[in-house]
Amino acid sequence: MVSEQGYHIAVVGATGAVGQKMLETLEKKNFPIKSLKLLSSSRSAGIKINFKGEEFTVEEATPASFEGVQIALFSAGGSVSKALAHEAVARGAVVVDNTSAFRMDENVPLVVPEVNEQDIANHNGIIANPNCSTIQMVAALKPIQDKFGISRVIVSTYQAVSGAGNAAAEELRQQSQAFLNGEELNPELLPVKGEKKHYPIAFNALPQIDVFQDNGYTYEEMKMINETKKIMHAPELKVAATCVRLPFFTSHAESVYVEVDGENVQVSDVQEALRHAPGVVLEDDPANQVYPTPLSASNKSDVFVGRIRRDLDNPNGFHLWVVSDNLLKGAAWNSVQIAESLVNNNWLK
Repeated sequence: MVSEQGYHIAVVGATGAVGQKMLETLEKKNFPIKSLKLLSSSRSAGIKINFKGEEFTVEEATPASFEGVQIALFSAGGSVSKALAHEAVARGAVVVDNTSAFRMDENVPLVVPEVNEQDIANHNGIIANPNCSTIQMVAALKPIQDKFGISRVIVSTYQAVSGAGNAAAEELRQQSQAFLNGEELNPELLPVKGEKKHYPIAFNALPQIDVFQDNGYTYEEMKMINETKKIMHAPELKVAATCVRLPFFTSHAESVYVEVDGENVQVSDVQEALRHAPGVVLEDDPANQVYPTPLSASNKSDVFVGRIRRDLDNPNGFHLWVVSDNLLKGAAWNSVQIAESLVNNNWLK
């Protein structure tokens, strides 16, 4: 028991990097919780986790685990979501899924609340949380789209290792120390655990996140492309992405080029649109070297935008620098925001 008032909540993947952030966020935002179940694979079952001064024992996630649960936050990998999300729904829960399992399912809303909150109302028991790099980009693009219209987006990402989980962060620590000691680096995980080749991440840049597709793009890049179009209800939008993993721990950064439809749009117009956008913080004062960085965005829930400038060759083109904590707005906070929307708008069903 957590509170006499509130909802019956389950967190699936409670011991992982995102699961831990979900619990921190639920506590920080004081989400109304009547009861809480912490679920994981059998490997992590039995671990003790403290939440709001109470000790909870992590249980193995099974279909029966969701009896009586109203909202289930999933972040334990796509295979777990595919196996258990519908089981949770069948037992009366609404699932907020932080994996790629259902994102492109036409019957599942893919939601960033600042962008398309109303889509939640159309859920059939499952709401998908977008890819972390997509979330921060569309949050920055939405006010520009609303004000001026958008026809093209080209993004290059600079992504933290925490996006690949706790093991990737530990690999960066070990490799960094080995590099400084003049020792051999032994990559075993990145860029993709299941791939044949692995490359060091310490003091390096890896232009591969997830596996390559037949078209030469990685799955991460295709997620950004397809999810952006779905979230923004813009199937005609031209989107291209290059996703790169860099050797820092938290917060993704993105260089975003956007072409607007409006004529005679000024940098100040774009800045003004972003200045008043929900969930967006404008940090754009180049004369005083003010712009967001991964470290400055760490442990913050907002999306930070700076370095807004017009393209030198295309008067309708603008460049933006977008940074956000990938474990918070890119995952845990966005999931909790969806849960808040379910409660505040009476969309639990």
